[in-house]
Amino acid sequence: MNLSLIDVAGEALVVSQFTLYGDTRRGNRPGFDKAALPEQAESLYHRFMDTLAGLLVPVKAGVFGGDMKVSLENDGPVTLMLESDQATLSKS
Repeated sequence: MNLSLIDVAGEALVVSQFTLYGDTRRGNRPGFDKAALPEQAESLYHRFMDTLAGLLVPVKAGVFGGDMKVSLENDGPVTLMLESDQATLSKS
């Protein structure tokens, strides 16, 4: 965990997953109404991959908005909770 993807000469598999922005604060079902619209999300998806490629990280991509089956071998267990306030998100 102390080394970056660049440090280990790693590769990135980038897949879109709008459900990562699920709001679970109310009710039994997560809400996705604050997730980016597909056009904006696809642009961000490609910009992220372009940024990685610009850092010379080999990038493999999924199909944006596609139904994909992705498997991985996780070297863990590690769970990271990433949070950001709305003010920060609206500035980007």
